[in-house]
Amino acid sequence: MFELFFYAVPALMITLAVFGLLGLLRRSREVRRAWNGGLTAEARCLRTYTTTSGGAGETSVSTTLHHVYEFTTREGRTVRFEEGNGPGTRIVGDVVTVYYAAEHPERATAHAPARGKLAAESGCLVAFFAVFIGGCALFMITAHAAFSMTDDFFP
Repeated sequence: MFELFFYAVPALMITLAVFGLLGLLRRSREVRRAWNGGLTAEARCLRTYTTTSGGAGETSVSTTLHHVYEFTTREGRTVRFEEGNGPGTRIVGDVVTVYYAAEHPERATAHAPARGKLAAESGCLVAFFAVFIGGCALFMITAHAAFSMTDDFFP
């Protein structure tokens, strides 16, 4: 029963990392499609707010700035979307250019096209997730080998 802990916790960590990796890849694809969609519009910043995470014990606090934008597509549809990690100098009422694809205007972005930066950020995060998942798997393999050896000595 005690051995289950050494399999369940890393498996849970791997599962969470895979979900994080899939979310990262999905958002990267959405931003890339918005930039490649070729459509732009003027959007107004309706609201800004921050979210914080961490701070428990000895972990550092991380703050993310979010912006809520609203724009009208070429077809006349009003679209409102939220985006994190925007510039701190953007305030309510500011008008910005947004990029979107015609088939999914709700997945627009107010980030200016920076394909190299997006590729570098995504690549580094994919590498981090791969190392993290590999480390968890290696831990499980090592734990299994250790428990197998213990069973040989203490039947």
